[in-house]
Amino acid sequence: MFAGMIETEKRTLKFPKFTELIVHEDENLMVINKPPFLSSLDEREGGEPSVLRMAKQYHADAQVCHRIDKETSGLLLIAKNPETYRAVSIEFERRRVRKIYHAIINGSHAFTEVKVDYPILNLGNKNVTIDRVNGKPAETWFNSIEYYKHCTLVECRPVTGRMHQIRIHLATQHAAIVGDTLYKGKPIYLSQIKRGFTLGKDQEEQPIMKRFALHARELHFSIGDKAYDLEAPYPKDFATLLKQLQKFDK
Repeated sequence: MFAGMIETEKRTLKFPKFTELIVHEDENLMVINKPPFLSSLDEREGGEPSVLRMAKQYHADAQVCHRIDKETSGLLLIAKNPETYRAVSIEFERRRVRKIYHAIINGSHAFTEVKVDYPILNLGNKNVTIDRVNGKPAETWFNSIEYYKHCTLVECRPVTGRMHQIRIHLATQHAAIVGDTLYKGKPIYLSQIKRGFTLGKDQEEQPIMKRFALHARELHFSIGDKAYDLEAPYPKDFATLLKQLQKFDK
């Protein structure tokens, strides 16, 4: 089955076969654990792989039910028929889908059921801002899971589904996601957390994780009388950063 590849400025990204991404499948619905750097839908320019394109090669009537950012990894729902697509869309519109993301954020932050409800205005060209007058309602809840010296692992529960919602809402709390340079998030280097770490001559240190640290971890919803409770394991880069933090930054 189709496996995609993207040429970037510094490296070639190879994606697994679509069947290897599937974490759940039944007669109506497929759920995948989307790798980072793979678009949910076809982009306007270029012929890069997308979830939609890969899914349609696997099942001709496939429709992606929602989106997550290209750099974000995690759970994505794909309907196999128009009826399921409409049913899932209604669940999202009525805010009956419980979405849980995990993020690694800069700094130590003790969030316990912290609600952020700043309205978000879409400026176009993948840019958004907080706008209390013209923005659309946006609500996210945050809970800290694990603390490190330089970072915090946080559970994020978006009630609404605005573009960049989790990212910008965390930024308003001075808790930008690690590596999210758009919202002033800083990458983490091993030299920051591991005592005595040194590079070889003429070597340039790279961040432990080369994207922003956000993962769509869980989805909980029902279609008719069938309940779905889904969880996606961390991808390699997210898991590696957590492992290094747990080992050297406690």
